[in-house]
Amino acid sequence: MSSPGIARDATTDWSMLERIGRKDEEALSVLYDRYSGVVFSEAKRILHNTGAAEEILQDLFCKVWKTPERFDPAKELRRRRGYDDELNENGVALSVNVELPATQRLLVDKVRAVMKRLPGNQRGALEYAYFEGMTQAEIAKKTRQPLDTVRMWIHSAMGAVKKVLS
Repeated sequence: MSSPGIARDATTDWSMLERIGRKDEEALSVLYDRYSGVVFSEAKRILHNTGAAEEILQDLFCKVWKTPERFDPAKELRRRRGYDDELNENGVALSVNVELPATQRLLVDKVRAVMKRLPGNQRGALEYAYFEGMTQAEIAKKTRQPLDTVRMWIHSAMGAVKKVLS
């Protein structure tokens, strides 16, 4: 699971995934402690259902345990599905260590604040893209809007997010 340019010390997410690939339960526990709060709170916010959010949290970490190679940055899911252009165009580069819980909370709070201020169409398109993993073409079909309109919504929304995170 080694990837060029990814830090390899014993505490990085990627090193934890490598250990999980060797069935190291402690590594799974570390990742769970690191991300369960953020995953649960976002799932609950989106679904408005505590039970469903708990199921999603459990399912996610079961998938991490069973198939940690799916979470390898060299095998990015969207890249394998052919969404390179969308990812490159709408990515956000951060210069902070997002593995620290305090940094995660701060970033989540900033993104939530930006999301609340976005017009409904931009917020909806961004949620479809990043929370449901939909492509821009799928969002256009679902919203019955032209693809260029959806692209503009996502581009504008990501511009607002990038501005706050820069």
